[in-house]
Amino acid sequence: MFPNTIHLPGNPTAVTRRRCCVLAVTLAGSAVVATAPAAAAATATATAAHGAQAGGARLRREAEWLLREGGYVNVAILLRDGSERIEASAGPGDLRTGQPMPRGGALRAGSATKAFVATVVLQLVAERRLSLTDSVDRWLPGLVAGNGNDGRRVSVRNLLGHTSGLHNYSNELGDTAADFERLRFRHTGPAELVAAALRFPPSFPPAAPDDPAPNWEYSNTNYVLAGMIIERITGRHWAEEVRARVLRPLGLTGTHAPGDDPTLPAPYAHSYHRFPDRDQWVDTTVRTMSWADAAGELVTTHADLERFFTALLRGRLLPPAHLALMRETVPMPPDFEQVMPGVRCGLGLMRQPLPCGGYRWGHGGDVEGSKIRVGVTEHGRRGVVIVANGTYTDDEHGLRAEVAVQQLTDRLLCPEGSARR
Repeated sequence: MFPNTIHLPGNPTAVTRRRCCVLAVTLAGSAVVATAPAAAAATATATAAHGAQAGGARLRREAEWLLREGGYVNVAILLRDGSERIEASAGPGDLRTGQPMPRGGALRAGSATKAFVATVVLQLVAERRLSLTDSVDRWLPGLVAGNGNDGRRVSVRNLLGHTSGLHNYSNELGDTAADFERLRFRHTGPAELVAAALRFPPSFPPAAPDDPAPNWEYSNTNYVLAGMIIERITGRHWAEEVRARVLRPLGLTGTHAPGDDPTLPAPYAHSYHRFPDRDQWVDTTVRTMSWADAAGELVTTHADLERFFTALLRGRLLPPAHLALMRETVPMPPDFEQVMPGVRCGLGLMRQPLPCGGYRWGHGGDVEGSKIRVGVTEHGRRGVVIVANGTYTDDEHGLRAEVAVQQLTDRLLCPEGSARR
């Protein structure tokens, strides 16, 4: 969830790229000359099966590469090309038992939750129940105040686009194993999270709506406030609105907001983190996520994440004008640019240029122990979800691990010989 800004040294783009991975599942129907329909069908089935097997083997090699290059404990990848989906994994799903990685397991979405929440906010805008120019104070009067914070000046657009200047409360949660254990099962409500942020002055004044290059700072506080606004307008918790407006229409049965339930539904892979005060992996799988609230609480699956982002970008969840608002982007700071060249932030979405032309869209998520990266090409032709467990606090490991994920995402979305997507 990018709870702390990582200052990234060096130039990660200098890392040598491997050969592109190709997802090749070719149905042979019209290309096969057959003497009977049954023969043609049998040939097509055999060809598809062979292609899927070859594609799966290539994707497994890429998962194994990412495991080594990023120093992760385990990795799982879902790759879609058109209607064809392939999954692959590497590493043990559980270090203690050696259990293999499960297929289609549950995972914590982290900040990918923000895209779901932003979608609901923009649906409310489309229904004219809310405006992006509305101030936070209009819907939550008097809540954002003190220490130079002023909810009358912060707009809904500022919240969704991280241009509010509001302090990120996650920065105060600590980064040691002792901090993690202190908060592992503690319930934290949204009002408490916002209050923690307001103990600090804003980093900068809220951006004007027409500023092409505004001050920008990632802050989970923005989305906790967005969740509170959703509840104020609809009378229902943000998670209930996400379920009714996004999950049910798309049939995303593997996604939910767990509240104070610290467990994941089986099957799942374990997540691990190297804290600065421990010299071994700490299992971070079981934990409450109330501290993340609308900024990162959701539990989901690879398949649900890919289907959600694809449906969103294909226009199934928002009218065209409101999807266009979501895709209006601004530059991000240099420390993000160093590891994600050309990255720009929209309203709950991030955009990055692809080496084969065009862009990929998505929103990642980071919690202690787990990294989620999602990329979908502009018109939804191809999509990838990468989940890597086994993360680090220190910048040296974190940089190398992130560069590896970013390069693999580009390779999978830009197969050899591909044109613009």
